[in-house]
Amino acid sequence: MIDKTTALSSVLRKLKTLPVGHCIDLRTYKRNRSLLILHYQNEKFIIYEEGYESIEHTVKLKEMRKALKNLFKIEFPRSNKIRMYELGEYNDSMRERALKKL
Repeated sequence: MIDKTTALSSVLRKLKTLPVGHCIDLRTYKRNRSLLILHYQNEKFIIYEEGYESIEHTVKLKEMRKALKNLFKIEFPRSNKIRMYELGEYNDSMRERALKKL
């Protein structure tokens, strides 16, 4: 769990070292909204937004800060803490992760 105020810098730092084909999952404390960030090519990422909207975004690393800032406002408007999971290599089943109910 990371604080929302430091989440943007923490995620960007993690994305710079993330190998191609791996992904990071960002979720609210309640785990009902998520951003799945997949590193699919050199300096290119796909963000799968699940929650308020279900949209797929394709973003370059240099545009990532602005994109994440906007998505944090949409998906995590009242959250103070964000869960960050490093999932390893991506496969299609990761988009529908079943987590325990709180």
